[in-house]
Amino acid sequence: MPMKIREIEPITLAGKEGGSATWASITILVKVVTADGSVGYGEAVPTARPLQVHSAVKQVAKSYVGREVEEIERNSWEWHKQDFYLARSFESTTALSAIDIASWDIVGKEFNAPIYKLLGGSFRRRVRNYANGWYPDCVTPEDFAQKAKRTVNMGYTALKFDPFGEYYDYLDERGLSKAVERVKAVREAVGDDVEILIEHHGRFNPNSAVMAARALEPFNPLFMEEPVHPENMEGLRKYRASTSVRVALGERILSLTEALDYLSQGLVDFLQIDLTNVGGVTQAKKVSAVAEAFGVEMAYHNAFGPIQNAVTLQLDAVIPNFLVQESFYDWFPSWKRELIYDSTPVKEGYSEVPQGPGIGVKVNEKLVEELKVEPREVDFTEEPKWVVKGTWKG
Repeated sequence: MPMKIREIEPITLAGKEGGSATWASITILVKVVTADGSVGYGEAVPTARPLQVHSAVKQVAKSYVGREVEEIERNSWEWHKQDFYLARSFESTTALSAIDIASWDIVGKEFNAPIYKLLGGSFRRRVRNYANGWYPDCVTPEDFAQKAKRTVNMGYTALKFDPFGEYYDYLDERGLSKAVERVKAVREAVGDDVEILIEHHGRFNPNSAVMAARALEPFNPLFMEEPVHPENMEGLRKYRASTSVRVALGERILSLTEALDYLSQGLVDFLQIDLTNVGGVTQAKKVSAVAEAFGVEMAYHNAFGPIQNAVTLQLDAVIPNFLVQESFYDWFPSWKRELIYDSTPVKEGYSEVPQGPGIGVKVNEKLVEELKVEPREVDFTEEPKWVVKGTWKG
């Protein structure tokens, strides 16, 4: 019997503990309820715009309420028809993504199966993670080396980190020298068997990014992530023509067509789309299939919260072109783990794919009520919200 959507509620949560990054102190859950009382949860991206995203969910919800929750593809198409600027609006795409994820959660519960079983079944039951968020307050090479060793001792075999300190757009010789010292310290601390991934946060002009690539290539990074400003396609082409390092990007891609632009031009080696940005499960599965056709492997972006983490593991289970999964789980504030009863722990660097119906985990609704807050504007400091805290120095 088809179930019609009765209600969609954005829920902004905030805890006193912020975890390893300033953006981690806020989570936006999206709760979808059907006419028969079935409930599904999704997650939207707050970053520096929680008030706007909260509002966007309410607006997108008007297109969904009254529709059958099982018609996931049709429902997303209907919003695409209504929203003239969908492909250019992060607020719109993340709201759509959260509702899509919650819809899949409900459908999985309807069939008493995890999402991966509805998408073709298991390609893998365990997912290899790379650690992110492990280096708060790291500034000196010794800081990075010490925490890198500690993280490897937890069982992780791959680490991602941003060695560029407070530099933005332009990287001078002093900044480059400091980055080299930090990366060298990590490589020497963890040895050659651990993969290192260099985060740029999409913040450099192409000349500075090329300079960094040439200096850091001897340390054999698995990839350079977002080496140039993401809107600078010409700059990325210059980077590709001037370097031989591998490139990963995609967390700010908002559509299948945008992903195709990077893939068809050979600008990316590993694709990092974000399920809470690109259109949820529905669009992420399509993008991953197109990437497979280009021989590009997936390493989904996964930096926000436990619902995102759980549903991303569902996609990891399905796709053949899986590389490695980003994980902040061990560096989440504890309340984020408690939101799902700490049910997706990382053990020796691996996560088990959740086997419960839908996204595979249960939400602690009592804790949701305790942490619920009204969304508000974000206050800014010198250190941007997108860096791991305490690293915007030196």
